[in-house]
Amino acid sequence: MESEADFKSFKVANLLPKEILHAKIADPVWRAFMRGEFDVAAFQAMKAVEVSVRAAAGLGDNLIGVKLMREAFAPEAGPLTDMNAEGGERVGRMELFAGAIASYKNPHSHRDVNLDSPSEAIEIILLANHLLRIVDARAKARTAG
Repeated sequence: MESEADFKSFKVANLLPKEILHAKIADPVWRAFMRGEFDVAAFQAMKAVEVSVRAAAGLGDNLIGVKLMREAFAPEAGPLTDMNAEGGERVGRMELFAGAIASYKNPHSHRDVNLDSPSEAIEIILLANHLLRIVDARAKARTAG
């Protein structure tokens, strides 16, 4: 006989299919999400973005957070910048990464954040997922060029 808790767990599991997640976050983020640790899942996803950007850009540990994103995607000379994109789009990409890290990774790094909504956590995780795919594409283009 299924309990109400089992049904809730099943319902939450269906909200975030593991197979759609980037390989770098699939296991740890999905497991945290399934445990109901939505703040941990969101933080782990955004931390993976930061770590991936640093590695793909070849930048050192001295740059963190927003400064790292702005250096990696600097519109005129960032190692992950798509120089074929229009100038405003290059600025937008840099600000997208900087804003995502500032909004969703930094708060979790510095204080307790009450994130008890699975829907909000999913949105943050999927944003990180998309950013990781962009990093992969820029890293591939960087090594090919």
